[in-house]
Amino acid sequence: MTHIDAGAELDPVHPVALPGARSAGLTRAEVAERVARGEVNDVPVRSSRSMGEIVRANVFTRFNAIIGVLWLIMLFVAPIQDSLFGFVILANTGIGIVQEWRAKQTLDSLAVIGEARPTVRRDGTAVEVATSEIVLDDLVETGPGDKIVVDGVCAEADGLEIDESLLTGEADPVLKRPGDQVMSGSFVVAGGGAFRATKVGREAYAAQLAEEASRFTLVHSELRSGISTILKYVTWMMVPAATGLVITQLVVKNDNLKAAVARTVGGIVPMVPEGLVLLTSVAFAIGVIRLGRKQCLVQELPAIEGLARVDTVCLDKTGTLTEGGMDVTELRALNGADEPYVRKVLGALGESDPRPNASLQAIIDAYPDSEEWRCVESLPFSSARKYSGAAFSEGDGEASTWLLGAPDVLLPQDDPALSETERLNEQGLRVLLLARATRDLDDPEPARGARPTALVVLEQRLRPDAGDTLRYFADQRVHAKVISGDNAVSVGAVAAKLGLSGTAVDARRMPADRQGMAEALDEGTVFGRVTPQQKRDMVGALQSGGHTVAMTGDGVNDVLALKDADIGVSMGSGSEATRAVAQIVLLNNSFATLPSVVAEGRRVIGNITRVATLFLVKTVYSVLLALLVVCWQVEYPFLPRHLTLLSTLTIGVPAFFLALAPNKERARPHFVRRVMRYAVPGGVVAGAATFATYLLARHYYTGAGSLEAETSAATLTLFLVSMWVLAIIARPYTWWRIALVAAMGAAFLLVLVVPALQEFFALKLVGVTMPWTAVAVAAVAAAALEFLWKWVGRRFPA
Repeated sequence: MTHIDAGAELDPVHPVALPGARSAGLTRAEVAERVARGEVNDVPVRSSRSMGEIVRANVFTRFNAIIGVLWLIMLFVAPIQDSLFGFVILANTGIGIVQEWRAKQTLDSLAVIGEARPTVRRDGTAVEVATSEIVLDDLVETGPGDKIVVDGVCAEADGLEIDESLLTGEADPVLKRPGDQVMSGSFVVAGGGAFRATKVGREAYAAQLAEEASRFTLVHSELRSGISTILKYVTWMMVPAATGLVITQLVVKNDNLKAAVARTVGGIVPMVPEGLVLLTSVAFAIGVIRLGRKQCLVQELPAIEGLARVDTVCLDKTGTLTEGGMDVTELRALNGADEPYVRKVLGALGESDPRPNASLQAIIDAYPDSEEWRCVESLPFSSARKYSGAAFSEGDGEASTWLLGAPDVLLPQDDPALSETERLNEQGLRVLLLARATRDLDDPEPARGARPTALVVLEQRLRPDAGDTLRYFADQRVHAKVISGDNAVSVGAVAAKLGLSGTAVDARRMPADRQGMAEALDEGTVFGRVTPQQKRDMVGALQSGGHTVAMTGDGVNDVLALKDADIGVSMGSGSEATRAVAQIVLLNNSFATLPSVVAEGRRVIGNITRVATLFLVKTVYSVLLALLVVCWQVEYPFLPRHLTLLSTLTIGVPAFFLALAPNKERARPHFVRRVMRYAVPGGVVAGAATFATYLLARHYYTGAGSLEAETSAATLTLFLVSMWVLAIIARPYTWWRIALVAAMGAAFLLVLVVPALQEFFALKLVGVTMPWTAVAVAAVAAAALEFLWKWVGRRFPA
């Protein structure tokens, strides 16, 4: 079969259309000239932060500055063991840099795998190039699903329809003809063609927006914004507490400046939750690395967190529940049609579309083209229309026009062929109708009056892992909604085969208003005959009902919904447009990877919530101790070395293991409230118990060395209470959690019994009375903690 091309040859330098054969595009010499002049599409691709940015982000922080100044002071006025906290900060910062650098390596390598490669015509040959290799005046070929990567002028068009909604907000596709402008950031929804690049690099309309919007980022997540809010409050508390502490210690220790400075720094350092931001970054970074090993590209880090918060996932059937390919299983001629003739028609229709979708590809595979037929006009498939068409000049000189698409769209509701279609759909089969049109393809309603000729029965290949994935979501109380452009009964049968029960709803009969649509979505599970705009409306309706929505898809009809969903998930083999707007791209095209992403997000959020409580309990009791010391006008009970030891054993080491542990708890909102409701009572109890022991010890011990004895007793109480906080945070217990808590207790015991460690940390329990008093106070505090946290859990549920 021959295909008539209605194209125009373009002069490569001047945008004047010249009549004649299709353009050969630029020559190699012309490309080289433009590269030399810098007329290249050099917009940076989406990537992670540079190494310099990673170092700056981890080193130059507000709290590192505070700790750094205090560390330098301590190096001059106190023994090295009182400066240990500075070395801990150096180690933490180093760990943060290394982990984020590893995440950067993973992201960059995956981005190269998933990068789109547009097709350009050079020296008359179509070649794939990287987006950054497009030069000014390049002739770029496009087809359904392709994203327009640079601005240009349409040179060739064969039913070319472009969706510019991502730029203009207008949902209706725009039909393009030679000479029309095409804008970067839009994408092709139907037809094909080519355009000449007129603006490349940073001059392109969407280049700056794309560069800004798609850059790797650690912001815009509830977790990170919540931690920033907490740190802001901490700063406000630190300033008055630290100021009062400095003045008090200088007055109390007026005869010993160095000792006053050491005790003052000992009070300020623990107020800083220095490891909290580090652990959050490390947890996210390790999440990216783990998912990268499973060929999952996380285009924005908060997407890991976002998918963990999802309670509704909308699935497109094709490419998600089923594999892309299909097989023709049967051809049923209607109204006495001649089957050999029908086969010729199908073969010609297959040849008429240069970029066939999965259904048409199955027909091409089943029915070879007839050389005598030639296509004189074509109407590409559109998700909005649900059919395609072509007009032919047959071998014997006859002319005919044919439509191929959804039977329930092309036929009136009372047509007998629909009942046959319904029976096939109930078996999960896909059915297309071949109809002979009585109107021209450029008619406003080309399907009106079409005569049914044959039913083409297609069998879809189910993804072997789809059933297990749907069961996982059901177990995790995540509602799955199948939203497809196919026949509702057929989609429902496919979903039922995968174990997803529920009523199949024809979207054409759904309420148009948002509230009515939201109610219908809550009641139904499977929705068919959904238009691209309806998919978008459905996502909005679910969100209006308080749902956090993820949308999966791989076709251009999914782009609008993917963009509006809380989390968009695209298949790596999907269209370039879907990959561009999705936050998560499954490069292995496996729907079964999604549970890993959900699990990783839940691990990050759940564990950071746990360890944030640990860090902030320390901040609260540090501020409270400073205020109590100021009010009582006494020496601060601790040196920096004591609190470095306590922080390491009760927070630093345990938090690292707890932050990376498995955690399947569903992510819940209100991070700040959930953390602070436990951190405040925990810190108050720990600070009050510690200061009570300190005051008792001040009355008990007298003479030389009394301050060291008082400090040791207070340290014992604070350690025991902090260990109880850790024991509560570590619940529910597993063998390794118990071992972790026990190991921290054993390490502290080692310090108390080994003389060298006693001397190094200035910790020595004197007598029997005060050590046991310290234990008794800690026991009362532990009981108070249990009561308070249970009461808080009931009084302020998350």
